[in-house]
Amino acid sequence: MLPELIVMTRVLLVAGVLALVSSGCQKKADDARAQPGKAGGGPTAPPQSAEELGQPLAKIDNVTITLGEFQERINRQSPYIRARYTSLEQKKEFLDSLIRFEVLAKEAYKRGLDKDPEVVRTMKQVMIQKLMRDEFDAKVTAESVPEADMKTYYDANLAEYVKPEEVRVSAIILKNRAQADRVALEARGDAGKTNKGFRDLVMKYTSDEDSKLSGGDLRYFDATTKELPAPVVKAAFGLVNTGDVSTTVDAGNGTFYVLKQTGRRKSMTKSFEDAKPAIRNKLFRDSRMKAQKDFVDNLKASSKIEINEANLARVRIDTSTAVDDGHGHDLTPPPMGGAQTPPPPPVAPEVAP
Repeated sequence: MLPELIVMTRVLLVAGVLALVSSGCQKKADDARAQPGKAGGGPTAPPQSAEELGQPLAKIDNVTITLGEFQERINRQSPYIRARYTSLEQKKEFLDSLIRFEVLAKEAYKRGLDKDPEVVRTMKQVMIQKLMRDEFDAKVTAESVPEADMKTYYDANLAEYVKPEEVRVSAIILKNRAQADRVALEARGDAGKTNKGFRDLVMKYTSDEDSKLSGGDLRYFDATTKELPAPVVKAAFGLVNTGDVSTTVDAGNGTFYVLKQTGRRKSMTKSFEDAKPAIRNKLFRDSRMKAQKDFVDNLKASSKIEINEANLARVRIDTSTAVDDGHGHDLTPPPMGGAQTPPPPPVAPEVAP
C-alpha cells in the first residue's frame, strides 16, 4: 500500500504543477490560436480556428482534454520527443498518458492526498517558484542592466580585468653569503630538482621562520610589488622556466636568497567590451537578489509574525541521517526560496505536463 501511496502522492505533485501553470498554458494556447500555422505543424500548415482548437479529444468525468490543449502539451516537448508522436497511433499513446495522469490525479484527490503535509509543502514550494517568476522574470532582466552601471563596475574593479605578469617563487633565505653560495649550488643540483626537494632545503637552511612555515613559498607577485626587496623581485622574473633555480641573490638588506620558480602567469588585459557580458550577468544577479529580498522584506513587514524563541530553543535536530521514505527517496524538504527546484515528476504516468 505504501508504494502505491507514494506514486499517488507524486502524481498529485504533478497535478499541482499543472494547476499552477495553467494560466501560462492558456496564454500559450491563445498564442497558438493567434498564430495557428505554428501550432498546427509548421509554417506551411493550414490555419486552425479557435473552434477547431476547442474540440474535445477526451473526457474524463468532468475533465475535458481539447485538441488545443493536447497540441500545446505535446508541442512543449523537445524536438526529439515530438518526433516520436507524429503518427495517429503515437498520438493515441500520448493522449493515453494524459488520460492516465487525470485518472491517477483524481484517485489521489479522492484519497485526500491533497491534504497530505508533504504534498502541501511541495505545493507551496511550486507556488512560490511561480510567484517569483511572475514577479521578477519580466521586471528584472539582464538586458535591463544600464550600460553606465556596467562601466562603473568595470572601472571600480579594473584589477580583475587588467593584470600584469606575475611570478611565483619559493625562497631559501640566509644571512651569510658563503653559506648562500653553498646552498645555491646544492639547490641547483639534484637536491632541488623537485618542489619537495627544495622545500626540504628550505626547512634545513632558511633563517626566516615565517617563510619556513610555508615551505619558502612567496606566492604570486608582480614586478611592482613592494613586499619583497627589489633585487629579489628582479631575480625572480629573471628565471625563465618553472623549476629554474637562481644563484645567490643579494637582497641588499643583509640577507641572501636562493629562489626556485614554481609558477608564472602571463599578463592579461580584458577590455570593457570583452568583460561586459560577464559584468552584465553579475549585476543582473545582484539586482535580482536585491529585488527579491526587498519583495520578501515588504511582505514580512505587512504580515503579523510572532516567534516563540523559547520553544525554538527546544527544537531537537537529528543529524544522523536524512529523512527517507523507505524506498531510497530522500524526503527532506529543501530550504524555501525563489530558486528552489521542485521534486521530479512521477515516472509512472510518463506525462510531461
